Amino acid sequence: MKRLFALNTLLTSLLLFSLALNAQVKLNHIAVYVESLEQSTSFYTEIIGLEQIEEPFKDGKHTWFKLGNSQLHLIEGEWQEISVNKNNHLCFSIANMESFVGLLKRRKIPFEDWPGKKGAITTRVDGVQQIYFQDPNGYWIEVNNDY
Repeated sequence: MKRLFALNTLLTSLLLFSLALNAQVKLNHIAVYVESLEQSTSFYTEIIGLEQIEEPFKDGKHTWFKLGNSQLHLIEGEWQEISVNKNNHLCFSIANMESFVGLLKRRKIPFEDWPGKKGAITTRVDGVQQIYFQDPNGYWIEVNNDY
């Protein structure tokens, strides 16, 4: 009985410790290296709809966006070609997939479903719709309606 109580106490302590650690960690920001700050800032503002926030450097090489309780930082620098596959992507949720797809079509931004069929939308087993496209630097973006 004492062993069972001690084991239960140890497991409870480990669980509480784990919860305390998780409560102390939050995503601060995601940094994305870009070739043209102007072009990328325009893309993330006009297409994705992110809100630009003040950045402290004021050197013309940074744009910061509010991203929920975190931030997205665009950083311009000497560019080297990247190779990124679709598994590495940023994902944004929107309320209306039809409206967003219309925006992409008007702006002539190609999109595809997960397998890669151009102009198609994936519907996951849970009913969430998702599309994939690339930003001006070739980074993959997922947009879904899990809003």
